[in-house]
Amino acid sequence: MGRKLLLEHINEPGINTFAVYRQKGGYRAVEKALKTMSPDDVVEEVKKSGLRGRGGAGFPTGLKWSFLAKPEGVPRYLVCNADESEPGTFKDRYLMTHIPHALIEGMIVSSYALGAHTSYIYVRGEMMPQIRILEQAIAEAKAAGLLGDNILGTGYNLEIYVQPGGGAYICGEETALLESLEGKRGNPRIKPPFPAIAGLYGCPTVVNNVESIAATVPIINDGGEEYAKIGIERSTGTKLISASGNINKPGVYEIELGVSVEEFIYSDEYCGGITNGKSLKALVAGGSSVPILPANLITKTAAGNSRLMTYESLAEGGFQSGTMLGSGGFIVYDEDQCIVRNTWNFARFYHHESCGQCSPCREGTGWMEKVLHKIEHGHGTMDDIDLLWDIQRKIEGNTICPLGDAAAWPVAAAIRHFRDEFEWHVLNPQESQQRNYGLAHYADPLEPVVQ
Repeated sequence: MGRKLLLEHINEPGINTFAVYRQKGGYRAVEKALKTMSPDDVVEEVKKSGLRGRGGAGFPTGLKWSFLAKPEGVPRYLVCNADESEPGTFKDRYLMTHIPHALIEGMIVSSYALGAHTSYIYVRGEMMPQIRILEQAIAEAKAAGLLGDNILGTGYNLEIYVQPGGGAYICGEETALLESLEGKRGNPRIKPPFPAIAGLYGCPTVVNNVESIAATVPIINDGGEEYAKIGIERSTGTKLISASGNINKPGVYEIELGVSVEEFIYSDEYCGGITNGKSLKALVAGGSSVPILPANLITKTAAGNSRLMTYESLAEGGFQSGTMLGSGGFIVYDEDQCIVRNTWNFARFYHHESCGQCSPCREGTGWMEKVLHKIEHGHGTMDDIDLLWDIQRKIEGNTICPLGDAAAWPVAAAIRHFRDEFEWHVLNPQESQQRNYGLAHYADPLEPVVQ
């Protein structure tokens, strides 16, 4: 049984309330940080921990904090990115629903480290139940003297506000989020300047994911060096994984980074194997935006190493034979899943969610959806497969924000690893329409992002 840091008390009745959370050791990190540590000490502990951003990019959190500009007389902000919109990913919503005080405690610790006195939690607009839960948790923390003026008599002041999001995937990109938070249309900004220099309202700002912020609590409680002992190589600590698709036990799991992919899929502790005893065909390891991997590259890398649930192991081989841990949206495909159909479904999502600022993304995502629809519905040609490849190549790296890359990578990997399936659709148009292909559930089984 792997060690649990964030979900240790998940089954404790009432853990969503302040009283029970406090009874189980909650807010010890706030007391320790504010009463015994300087802001720089907190930043240093997070650096020692090796914590990497849990929202997808995997950038070292402590290093990101150290970039924050500190001009005299200018406010600084911490913004929590809770606009969880990546198909296949629902672990942040799970954490906010069941242990909201873990996020609030992490917000206080992180805000103190950054010298922020006003912080925001930007929550996807459709998550109204979670917004109400967080507002209740903030009210409870404030009533206990853990928010507001002179927290715990330390002289530190902090207010946290929950802001409903704009209901767009693009607002998960940090600069688009900041634009939306300021009341504007959620269009990504051109960088530089980066938010650490000119973010919210033109002031120095750090934007972190829900899980990243919550992870600062065990780091401060136990120390950065202890946290770094969990995991392997530069993948330290634990990670929340949203598991869905053709598995027996979909849900949210906290793993110690370094567990093998095979163990995660087949062990009873986690996914419990493939449904109906079928064979594994492919895997999306980190949400819809990362390259898909065929079964032969899931359990072993091209170099013959066991594939592990770490940033490094999943990326081994680059995009030719590897993928990304990303946001931890773990989608399993069994032998009956149609790669063309699932890729088309992803393309529909990215076309719909493109903000339209960049021509390659605005036009390219639409063309990819149209061509994939054509192939899936029995009207494609061999030239269409080459056209798809050409379109994704012209999108990748040519847009203001990463949404273009997120749309291009799944298409490129699907063609790279499953070109024979695309060709079969072209050569057998009538049969491809008659076969009962499956469409994997790639979001929360209770509330999928796209039907």
